[in-house]
Amino acid sequence: MTNANTLPFQTLRDLLRYAVTRFNTAQLFFGHGSANALDEAAYLLLHTLKLPLDKIEPFLDARLLPHEIDAAIAVIERRATDRIPASYITNEAWLGTYNFYVDERVIVPRSFIAELIPERFTPWVQDPEEVTDILELCTGSGCLPIMLADAFENAHVDTVDISKDALAVAAKNIATYELEDRITLIESDLYTNIPDKLYDMIITNPPYVNSHSMSKLPKEYLHEPQIALAGGDDGMDLVRKIVAGAASRLKPNGILMVEIGNERVFAEEAFAEYGLTWLSTSAGDDMVFLLTAEQLQEAS
Repeated sequence: MTNANTLPFQTLRDLLRYAVTRFNTAQLFFGHGSANALDEAAYLLLHTLKLPLDKIEPFLDARLLPHEIDAAIAVIERRATDRIPASYITNEAWLGTYNFYVDERVIVPRSFIAELIPERFTPWVQDPEEVTDILELCTGSGCLPIMLADAFENAHVDTVDISKDALAVAAKNIATYELEDRITLIESDLYTNIPDKLYDMIITNPPYVNSHSMSKLPKEYLHEPQIALAGGDDGMDLVRKIVAGAASRLKPNGILMVEIGNERVFAEEAFAEYGLTWLSTSAGDDMVFLLTAEQLQEAS
């Protein structure tokens, strides 16, 4: 039953205004899907009220039932007080048009590689139809292999994570998209347990946050598995292993693509001898680098 604290609220517009003020007052950090307090509030309220996520205007002045108000305020307070990322509250995250189940066993999906997949990595992949084998490392929720399987219809994707919990979440998402026959989940510390085969491409969004940045992460990020974020002193601990092992696992015309977020300076220092190719994304030209099998072979 609605209590005294909820009596001032009657419409979705009332709750939206309150949520924006509450989020701004709490100085929340928005880095898990929404860009600001208004977008986050609208998403959480629409999801809680089981309304279309892309249509708020028709419902703004609709009067809400007491239990709907209670549910909405509970969500607002959970986000503002506990600083839990919205995706953990709703158990969903979006990458483009793809919707994924998430919980605290995996980091909230966010990837600039995801922006490049619909274009099938043109011009680096000359004939997408000839791509038959893809390896994806550090899969988390399984979002990238699902998108890769969709984009490269003739490919089988081997996808790896060291965390059993993460693989359980990935399995749930892979089943939702009915891709069990095209994606193989592998529990492995990077290359340790992968099949003895060569791949057309190795794709990875690994832990890459440097230790200084880890110590200053907003509270929202502390709800995520830290093993999926921390990349050592310069953020390159796992990236070094990935690059070092790629040459022997790629086909002659294969490519390695690695997302490193804001760590371009450290990446260029770590791999100065390679001559990294930086790919353009919505955040600029310093989030994702590419190496060809030929480059890797020459440097090995």
